[in-house]
Amino acid sequence: MPVSLALFTRDLRVHDNAMLTAAATAGEVLPLFVVSRTDFAGPNRAAFLTGCLRDLARGLADRGGALVIRYGDPAAVVANLVREHDITRVHVSADASAYAHRRERALREAVGDRLVVHDDVVPAVAPTGPFEPVFTPFFQRWNEVPPRTPLPAPGGLRLPSVDPGELPSAETFSRGIPAPGLPPGGERHGRALLDFWARTGVHRYPEDRDDLARQGSSHLSAHLHFGSLSAAETRHTVGAHAGQFVRQLAWRDFYLRVLAARPDAAWQDYRDRGDRWRHAPADLLAWQRGRTGYPVVDAAMRQLTTEGWLPNRARLLAASFLCKTLYLDWQPGAAFFLHHLVDGDLASNQLNWQWVAGTGTDTRPGRVFDPVWHGEQHDPDGAYVHRYVPELRSVPGPLVHRPWELDASVRSGLDYPGPVVGLEEGYARFVSARRKHKQGRQQKRRR
Repeated sequence: MPVSLALFTRDLRVHDNAMLTAAATAGEVLPLFVVSRTDFAGPNRAAFLTGCLRDLARGLADRGGALVIRYGDPAAVVANLVREHDITRVHVSADASAYAHRRERALREAVGDRLVVHDDVVPAVAPTGPFEPVFTPFFQRWNEVPPRTPLPAPGGLRLPSVDPGELPSAETFSRGIPAPGLPPGGERHGRALLDFWARTGVHRYPEDRDDLARQGSSHLSAHLHFGSLSAAETRHTVGAHAGQFVRQLAWRDFYLRVLAARPDAAWQDYRDRGDRWRHAPADLLAWQRGRTGYPVVDAAMRQLTTEGWLPNRARLLAASFLCKTLYLDWQPGAAFFLHHLVDGDLASNQLNWQWVAGTGTDTRPGRVFDPVWHGEQHDPDGAYVHRYVPELRSVPGPLVHRPWELDASVRSGLDYPGPVVGLEEGYARFVSARRKHKQGRQQKRRR
């Protein structure tokens, strides 16, 4: 009987998994996960990943299969299993990162034409035609492609005789301590959360998405990152009426396409603006610790480090403050987010940071988010700040976003720092730096 190998990467589910479905239709199937990188994840992602693997193992066992765990280089592990079990096909999903590209090339070298690559991770639904790194035309074409019908989980899996090995623990991937109260990883939780969101939350998304205190998000992003839930099934489940939420799924696909075309953009400017970022370790540390003196920024950074998650508006405000107001390099900020975020996704995280920094695909690279204005607009009662910055809980209402305007006697008893920089000073510094680069480029052209 022919044997196929299904190599799981960021598609840790049994439902709507084109890679697994294709492998399971040919005869016996060997579902495999290779633990090859033990330093890529912060403790929050490590905890979520191990939950996903446990749930995937249960899902496969319920259908007669098992999740086989091996350690080492994926190509070498796969090549050994191909020889041991006379495997005829190796199925894997393509991905966007430079690491994923190297892995696919190594697999191709190891097993040749046995390798079958599925376009199931990047992206879930792709427009046809040449790719252009501009979101609006991408979205117009993306939206014309109707969501495909989700695939059912394959039943009656037949497993060759093989030692499945032991599931890794969270400590295998990260030695750190995860944030308390992290959501559980795994397909069953992801599908239940999607069902709940589609029934009770998605219709309020346009009104609630930017409300910092309410945090009206789906909280599906970690499941989409690890593939314990497919983007295609998510889009299909919420329906076409969920326009603004569906648009966010399109942004996810867009950034996957950008990273697939330019893997170097994960750690280099997509568009060089000639920035000579400041070297100011004390300012970076104040930002990381949530001690900038700007309450909504500090609340965001403290939520990040204590919960491993942030609503999108808070991510934008924290990133803009670092890059535009402090004029510090986006890369340490992106790395800090990746370490703490349970949904830390290389494409979405890095390219959203570049969008904010003005070095990415944004057509308005000079855009700056004013933390005071956004705090007053999206946290008018100060509830978000009060939740994460306890030093300011005694400060009422909108005034919490301007604590420097309090009487000196009141400020002295708050144990809260003054602003690390004035907003006008920070903005002028940023504009001046970008203007100098633009003038320098113009002078070069005249020579």
